[in-house]
Amino acid sequence: MDHSTLLAPAAILTQFPWPKLTGLKVLDLACGSGRNGLWFLAQGATVTFIDQDLTPLSSLKHPNAHLLQRDLEDGSAEALATEAFDIVLVFNYLHRPLMPQVAASVKPGGIVVYETFTWQQAEIGRPRNPDFLLAENELKSAFANWQPLHYFEGLLSDPLTGHASFKAQLIAQK
Repeated sequence: MDHSTLLAPAAILTQFPWPKLTGLKVLDLACGSGRNGLWFLAQGATVTFIDQDLTPLSSLKHPNAHLLQRDLEDGSAEALATEAFDIVLVFNYLHRPLMPQVAASVKPGGIVVYETFTWQQAEIGRPRNPDFLLAENELKSAFANWQPLHYFEGLLSDPLTGHASFKAQLIAQK
């Protein structure tokens, strides 16, 4: 695996039939390397990147990129802006108390893209802490009042690395 593989966006993003993304406001929450938000930035979206460590994005200088360093779990971060984003991305991150804020931050008609580990992941690797693992159908239930555009729960193999993990994926419209 090389550096470009680590920065490639999640397959669910590149395979989804997005409308024109130019000018849309996207939030990449707990963004890590920013690989998913960077893909939207390249498509013409304005992207807000939030993470407790933005070091991987420290060289990013783009007029449509906004970097917010926040600890999302210790209570010090201000609440996410309500109905501020057309698309909210959450990958490989689960902090249940934040889920209502995630939902509220999406504009009416906007989309959430959420992909993270399920309880089965503990059987094959990390994470193993149940605080970071979804129960069966938990992600679907958290956005039950939204229009599902895509849902999957099971074993996924990363097309670039071949690494397998148990995850749930949801793309839903508010």
